[in-house]
Amino acid sequence: MSTYVYGVTAASHPSLEGLAGVGEPPLPVRVLRAGDLAAVVSDAPENLRPKRRDLLAHQTVLGEVGAGGCVLPMRFGSVAPDDDTVTGVLTERAEHYLERLRALDNKVEYNVKASHVEEAVLHQVMADNPELRALAEANRQAGGGSYEQKLQLGEMVAAAVKSREAQDAAEIQRVLEPLTTGVEPGPESTGWLANVSFLVDRDEAARFLEAAEGLREAHPYLEVRVNGPLPPYSFVEPGPAKPAVPAAE
Repeated sequence: MSTYVYGVTAASHPSLEGLAGVGEPPLPVRVLRAGDLAAVVSDAPENLRPKRRDLLAHQTVLGEVGAGGCVLPMRFGSVAPDDDTVTGVLTERAEHYLERLRALDNKVEYNVKASHVEEAVLHQVMADNPELRALAEANRQAGGGSYEQKLQLGEMVAAAVKSREAQDAAEIQRVLEPLTTGVEPGPESTGWLANVSFLVDRDEAARFLEAAEGLREAHPYLEVRVNGPLPPYSFVEPGPAKPAVPAAE
């Protein structure tokens, strides 16, 4: 039977008793050890799909394991052909996983997504740009302006909003990064001017959240969504050649 993998821990991690994982009925969680490492696994259910029940089960297992020490979380749906394959990977990548366990100890991930409130950011770029205001006023006095004048104004406004997006994305990173020990950009997607995951020491989490709230207050036209604390999914793969970045002074 295939093996479902929740995460990787140190072999010395506290014992896991009675945890139930994915599947219907939920399959018992067990531990596979190889040297200084262990993998938290269960049998893999057939026809696994990202149903809410199983997504929550995956998160619950990681939460329970993480409460006892550092765990390198695997994404939902991580399945190996069998137990021997899992222990083989632990052995093969031991240096990498041990480095990550040291780097991620007592740390959590916060994902920050930001977008503009459309009407509010239009007011902001108009307020910041005298040329735009002058052109808009000229068009107004001309009864709306010609097609070419309207097109020119629209293109200038769009360019100003695009510039503001870049400025605000940089501002988010400038404010939040000094409170973190690592940064990983998320995939670009329509509708977000920023999608960034931050690695945060648990002791710094309150300051990080306060800084994110400060961004909202300082920029009313900016919608900032913070998701976390999460297991450090975005920071499992960087290895010794790309260590967690030290916090800025």
